[in-house]
Amino acid sequence: MSDFFIRSLGSVVNILVVLGAIGVVITALAAGFSQEPIEMSGGVIGGLLNVTGGLLAFFFVLLAGLVFLTLPAGLIYLVLGIYENTKKTAEAVERLQSPN
Repeated sequence: MSDFFIRSLGSVVNILVVLGAIGVVITALAAGFSQEPIEMSGGVIGGLLNVTGGLLAFFFVLLAGLVFLTLPAGLIYLVLGIYENTKKTAEAVERLQSPN
């Protein structure tokens, strides 16, 4: 019964990671397009600041979102991997100790 819950947790984490990644991309796009233009005296510098303001917001939100999505999911995957490895090790030790 516990294996069912462990496998279910893995499936739930997979679904949440995919939904979270979609949410991060949508949020990054919204942050990139919602930047107010910076009022400069015009020219090349003013145009570059208008473009880079949205791009910087997009990349920073994307990077931060993916980092904060990857770390918890990676830790959960690590714990699930430790569980599986411990289970396999216990089964191997039991096979070694049982008489043939």
